Amino acid sequence: MGRVVLVTGAARHLGGRFIRRIQRDPEVERVVAVDAVEPGHELGAATFVRADIRRPAIAKVLAEHEVDTVVHMDVTGTALGAGGRTSVKETNVIGTMQLLGACQKSPRVNRLVIKSSTSVYGSAPRDPAVFTETTPAKSLPSGGFAKDVVEVEGYVRGFARRRPDVAVCVLRFANILGPRIDSPLAEYLSLPVMPTVFGYDPRLQFVHEDDVVDVLRLAAHEPRRATMNSGTFNIAGDGVLLLSQCARRLGRPTVPVLLPAVTWVGTALRTVGVTDFAPEQIRLLTHGRVVSTVQMREVLGFSPRHTTAEAFADFAESRGPGLLPPETLAGAVDRLAGRLAPSPAPVPAPTRHDGS
Repeated sequence: MGRVVLVTGAARHLGGRFIRRIQRDPEVERVVAVDAVEPGHELGAATFVRADIRRPAIAKVLAEHEVDTVVHMDVTGTALGAGGRTSVKETNVIGTMQLLGACQKSPRVNRLVIKSSTSVYGSAPRDPAVFTETTPAKSLPSGGFAKDVVEVEGYVRGFARRRPDVAVCVLRFANILGPRIDSPLAEYLSLPVMPTVFGYDPRLQFVHEDDVVDVLRLAAHEPRRATMNSGTFNIAGDGVLLLSQCARRLGRPTVPVLLPAVTWVGTALRTVGVTDFAPEQIRLLTHGRVVSTVQMREVLGFSPRHTTAEAFADFAESRGPGLLPPETLAGAVDRLAGRLAPSPAPVPAPTRHDGS
């Protein structure tokens, strides 16, 4: 008998991609796809169950389908359809609580995978250069998706203590990018003109949506030889990009805004529905965030196929050209930098000793 995998967040793009991919694995017998709304994409041979994970009925779904592996992907920062921030928070926090409660009561569940985020580390001016999985946040997120993720991971740790027989894997993803990714950061990077924080050029990491699907598959199965897929792992592509580099590669001009006025700009953009320029995103675009992926490679045994730069390039190509061609924008920046650079000191003429 193969594994019976339940996947939450089936109506979202990443959830659909993962469901279609994992059902082709030989060790998987059945896939149960769960969401509160009907998905607008194909789910292959998966069994779709319309269920709200915020309701206790999710326990009945686990029992009826004899689920042994749960992949919780319905932890997200964007609403699906007409749902707002309140609905997102309820699904993230209350939905996770109900799902974990159902898993705790199920004797068949022996593996749990959680899609989390590096947002748990926050973004603060005195942050370390690189976060490891055990680095405490200098300033815990005070709201938004980042706070949701902190609460979700707290509940997961409690579940792991109560059910030590269950293999629990928490994957902290850096900002996910790809041709079809819908997220607050993707919306920001798609603006025709990008507001930035004056005097700051944050370092950013990205992970490609293809690598997200691959590492979730790895975590949902038995660990490979000499690896372990229980625990908490940072997931990101190699390398970093500065926000200024991102803007140049997109061909989008930037408008530096003084830090006190950034919140007002974010509120204005959010009010007109342009993008969810939330306080947590403002902090990220001010201070940046970089995580270590040593555990991902050495313990989990996963190596992303795409670097941070490659994930960003794939995203940029899907968004089309910006207002300015990237090569023109880069050339203008280089010329401006050359003009602002201090002129070299004149070289004194050699002294002659021939008496003239």
